[in-house]
Amino acid sequence: MIKKQLPSVDLTRVSISDPFWSKVQNLVTDVVIPYQKQILEDAVPGVEKSHAIENFRIAAGEQKGEFYGMVFQDSDVAKWLEAVAYSLVIHPDEKLEREALDLIALVGRAQEPDGYLNTYFTAKEPEHKWQNLQECHELYCAGHMLEAAVGWYEATGKTELLDIMRRNADLICSRFGKDKLRGIPGHEEIEMALVRLYRITGEKKYLDTAGYFLEERGTEPNYFKEERAKRDWEHWGMNPDDREYAQNHAPVKQQDKAVGHAVRAAYLYTAMADYASETGDEEMYEACKRLWRNIVDCRMYVTGGIGSTVHGEAFSVDYELPNDLVYAETCASVAMAFFARRMMEIEPKGEYADILEKELYNGILSGMQLDGRRFFYVNPLEVVPGVSGKLPEYKHALPERPGWYACACCPPNVARLATSIGQYAWGENEDTVYAHTYLGGKVSFRNGAVISCKSSYPWQGNIQYTMEADKEFTFAIHIPGWCKNWSLHVNGQEQPELRDGYAYLHRAWKAGDVVELTLKLEPRKLYANTNVRADAGCVALARGPIVYCFEEKDNGTKLSALRIPRGAAIREETCIEEKLDGMTALTLSGVRVTSGPALYSEEPPKEETAALRAVPYFAWGNRGAGEMRVWLIEKEGC
Repeated sequence: MIKKQLPSVDLTRVSISDPFWSKVQNLVTDVVIPYQKQILEDAVPGVEKSHAIENFRIAAGEQKGEFYGMVFQDSDVAKWLEAVAYSLVIHPDEKLEREALDLIALVGRAQEPDGYLNTYFTAKEPEHKWQNLQECHELYCAGHMLEAAVGWYEATGKTELLDIMRRNADLICSRFGKDKLRGIPGHEEIEMALVRLYRITGEKKYLDTAGYFLEERGTEPNYFKEERAKRDWEHWGMNPDDREYAQNHAPVKQQDKAVGHAVRAAYLYTAMADYASETGDEEMYEACKRLWRNIVDCRMYVTGGIGSTVHGEAFSVDYELPNDLVYAETCASVAMAFFARRMMEIEPKGEYADILEKELYNGILSGMQLDGRRFFYVNPLEVVPGVSGKLPEYKHALPERPGWYACACCPPNVARLATSIGQYAWGENEDTVYAHTYLGGKVSFRNGAVISCKSSYPWQGNIQYTMEADKEFTFAIHIPGWCKNWSLHVNGQEQPELRDGYAYLHRAWKAGDVVELTLKLEPRKLYANTNVRADAGCVALARGPIVYCFEEKDNGTKLSALRIPRGAAIREETCIEEKLDGMTALTLSGVRVTSGPALYSEEPPKEETAALRAVPYFAWGNRGAGEMRVWLIEKEGC
């Protein structure tokens, strides 16, 4: 039986003081959020224009001009507002809050009397509202702004944006559903948002409309084909017969392979898990588990990236995971973190927490420069300057993060996740408190438990929890699947019980009780399934939750000529260079092969010893342009 999710851990009850994540959060609050606001205001020279805030002024009738940008440009503003909401919990900032409230007021002034809110259609094509759900993202933009509204309310207790977006949600609920107009979003998002709105309001119409959008997808007749036949215009020219692109190929409960646009898919699966949790729909939850297995077992990169082809930013087929042509959109890793969190809240299992960690420490953080001012949309696992970002088929896989880009969905998505990390690290239900990953700081739970944590993770494996209140409850701590050597003590006494990837501790806790977890972090080699052609004969390196890569900066050019001996000892090194200061690098003695000048030859390549150095994948590209590879060929017999 599905266990109904409780509301997420209240971020206002989470205080974070963590050597790793506090640094990330401070970067987001101090640099990323102000920088992104400047971008949204078109105040940063030399980068792609946004115009997103100006679009709201135009829609509100306060400025003359034309809508500029993507049809979903409003969503950039929504995600920025949500990130601000969470940042105010971390660092209260009256000036930033006033700026956000002024922007929220502008959003309200751009809203039409019936609750409709979308600057593209208000300012540019008012006669075409609701006619092109496949391509034009009205429901997607509404979903992101609604999530921002719920986040703003949860973080600040204020309802300014929530009042605006409830009117918008009411309009959507009155328009779409059984015995109403038929329709489904081309880009899923509204489904997650409506469930979140239901959870804070208790109004069942929001849950019912989310369920309608989920259940109607993939049914006959093909809605997008039906919609296209009713109009004489198009936006992108999408083919309504390509039903897999938007996961419209089968009813969601019958789907068993992750297909189509990767972000849309993971948003859909997250919403399915949300809805299944609220309704107890076992059939929908079973579909979630099938789709999870297909992604994790057959369609995910070692870094957590999903979406292996540029064509449609999409999944392709099982085990087709090219490293240089990869897409692995940053938003897709964010979406997988959403999916993992929902799944482990329904059924706490280590496999969900393991993937959450993989995304947090690799696929998501790689999307942002260490200075917070440059961002990847695509996250390649192999780049070669002069090829990557240059040749037609490689143009999407850039060797350096740009300052901004026209389709800027990813940067504010990273910001809103990083500022809400407390809701991913901690969880609770009626009788159990969960530590899904290790986050230094202090949390006060709804059941009266208060726990402080000191963590050296991910560079070291020492985590200490101290109880700050007398309370009887179960404390469940995730033990990562990669960790083969760990110990757990309560007040100095060993507690080894492990179930489904969590160590469960039940007792009447007293203030001052100490739980000490020690994880042995050591370098390890990773091998891909032999069905993955791109990684045949190759090995990747990891330590703890961190996946590593090799850069030209440390290893010279022609990384494809490097070999890792099978028996090579891997050493740890604490970085001291400015960009990577404090991170753990890996070093080993390897081999470089060289050949003569002929394109093809009967002479085997010559070998010479080479000192190899690997750095965390999330930190690559911060020390200048150059080659990068995650996977290197392994040399046997050494």
